[in-house]
Amino acid sequence: MSVLDEQAAADRTSAPPPRMSKRQRAVLLLLLGSTFLLAADLSLLNVAIPLIGDGLGFTVGNLQWIATAFALTAAGLTLLFGRVADLFGRRRVFAGGMLLLVLSSLLGGVAQEPWVLIAARVGQGVATAMSTPAALALLTTSFPEGPLRAKALGANGAMVSAGFTVGAVVGGVLTDLLSWRWAFLINVPVGAVIALLVPVLLTESKAAAGGRMDVPGAVTVTLGLGGAVYGISRAGDLGWTSPAVLGCLGAGLLLLVVFWRIELRAAHPLASVGILRKPTVRWGNIGGFATITMQTAVIFLVTLYLQEVLGYSPMATGLAFAVIGVAAFLGGMAAPRLIHRFGSRAGLLTGMLLQAAGPTGLFLTAAEDSSIAVTLAILAVGAFGHVTAVVSYMVTATSGLPDAEQGLATGLATMTQQVALAVGIPLMSSLATGRMHALEATHTTAQSVLAGVRIAMAADAVIVLATVILITVFLRRTPAANANDALPPVPLTH
Repeated sequence: MSVLDEQAAADRTSAPPPRMSKRQRAVLLLLLGSTFLLAADLSLLNVAIPLIGDGLGFTVGNLQWIATAFALTAAGLTLLFGRVADLFGRRRVFAGGMLLLVLSSLLGGVAQEPWVLIAARVGQGVATAMSTPAALALLTTSFPEGPLRAKALGANGAMVSAGFTVGAVVGGVLTDLLSWRWAFLINVPVGAVIALLVPVLLTESKAAAGGRMDVPGAVTVTLGLGGAVYGISRAGDLGWTSPAVLGCLGAGLLLLVVFWRIELRAAHPLASVGILRKPTVRWGNIGGFATITMQTAVIFLVTLYLQEVLGYSPMATGLAFAVIGVAAFLGGMAAPRLIHRFGSRAGLLTGMLLQAAGPTGLFLTAAEDSSIAVTLAILAVGAFGHVTAVVSYMVTATSGLPDAEQGLATGLATMTQQVALAVGIPLMSSLATGRMHALEATHTTAQSVLAGVRIAMAADAVIVLATVILITVFLRRTPAANANDALPPVPLTH
């Protein structure tokens, strides 16, 4: 490094960190509130699904549609609405999504028939697909690339994990003390307040004029993602070799290939090929997909372990996750400092390594008489690393791009989140249940569940570590990553 470079680095390090204005803080608070609400909505109903089935007369075979209807629409439409927000206004789409969430949640809370509740879940999925990429694009365009944006993304990552964890806790408490209907109705007042504040605090943001909607791309990516997510969602019940599962997966992958070919030729592509070919965008999303998919599976597997092996009640299990939530929140707060000092690539790799410690530790220590303190300590380390990785992947996948492409980049990153949330549990539950079924005739239920959880945890850790190796090899330090390195440290409090 030359003397001039050393002096420039010293000047940057000694410069006081930028501070958010009062308006920026208000905008951040509003957008973080929506992130928390949407993340909580993903887990609020998990513990209530059996009660919903009993209350509304769902058959056992149709219970999975309560989760699948949401996952299909949220995953399949996220990229589309990311582009719609770019073209027609991010604030407009965000506000519309929040209003739709309020109406859909109200419909679900008063539903008396299965089809009405499924319609409400579809509406919630569409609302999530509208609001999430628009909110993230509003966040990245409200804060310039650098320390403030990294800090905002760090808080956003913390809210994703905290919302998902708190949703599981609150869902269990509401279902036990009141009714499963409150898992829907709690969204109504919170969503309404956010929707009312949108025109007050947010200014409109959209891409430069001249763009058009890529209809063929929108159709193929929506149907392709829907087919793939549906196939994976059904694999847990039907098996991976089922003709229905293989057909859906094959059709979904084929449509996604067609989508890619369309984007190569489209004058106004839904997903810019230039963005998809950027190493930071590509590998950032790959890392994010592995991170979120595997951590979602860990939460599911730990739920099985705590209840079926250690004998905890659903409410006690939910409360145990509060420890994970605290660790995740701390990870979200610490991630910007790590990113600013070492770069988003280093943050992603470090976070994923720490996350892998969770399933690795449980594979090594899980037993019928394990200490809950040891289990929670292991999970806390994994949760801290998970949110660090999530924040780093969001920074990696959205850095070095002009504002006009932020909607596309955030749409891709958000689609990664939604698809990962949809497929993580089916992927690992299929592996775990296969092992359980193989042992159920010769072992107790607790022993069978323990064996299934352990083998799935081992696979979980291997997938995360394999992704770390790939990112280490193929994602080199780029100018965008080096720019992050030069950012001054950001204090965690104002």
